[in-house]
Amino acid sequence: MSIWVRIGEFVSRAPGQALSSMVDALRTAFRGNPELRRRVAFSIAMIALSAKMAKADGIVTADEVRAFTEIFAIPQSESRNVARLYNLAKQDVAGFESYAERMADLCGSGRPNCAMLEDILDGLFHIAKADGLVHEREVTFLRRVAEIFAIDGQHFEQILSRHAILGETDPYIVLGVERTAGFDEIRRRYHRLVAENHPDRLIARGVPEEFVTIANSRIAAINTAYEQIERIRRRA
Repeated sequence: MSIWVRIGEFVSRAPGQALSSMVDALRTAFRGNPELRRRVAFSIAMIALSAKMAKADGIVTADEVRAFTEIFAIPQSESRNVARLYNLAKQDVAGFESYAERMADLCGSGRPNCAMLEDILDGLFHIAKADGLVHEREVTFLRRVAEIFAIDGQHFEQILSRHAILGETDPYIVLGVERTAGFDEIRRRYHRLVAENHPDRLIARGVPEEFVTIANSRIAAINTAYEQIERIRRRA
């Protein structure tokens, strides 16, 4: 069953009209199925935080929901529930930091640089750049979310460079290697990153199948970075 159908069922049963109350209800709604709870929590985190991020530049348009549905292929039959959650998050007086803290608690491992929280942050980067323009305030928003998620500065810079938001991407930062590293070390790092970010690995840790766009885009950025370094080293 699609994760969007599950979310629709949850929304219809959840108490209250504030998304923050629905987030709290997640703790007990899927008590007997922690894997499903992680998948639903991940999806709601993406919706809630992307709605909060849309307000970061002071401008909220109808295009943001459309961008979300295009990136993550939401069926037309379920778009109403996604739009409802999105609008509830925009209107909720709770700040984005409160949402980020709740989601870190629900989705995270409790350890720094949690892979699933990095997946959420990566998804937010996808949405931020969907219209081809990322406001400086959005980058500030994403940096603060990363801090709440306990994603360290180096990891954040890798994600930022992967998406090439602030100019030309740096292939060494994307792969997380020093410029002085030998090519054998770079190759090993590249193969490890490809294995770690395979779509199956994301799904295994609770990322819904509907969000494999995150993994595919990440792999593409890693491949491009490796190819750039390879060309640089050949010319040297």
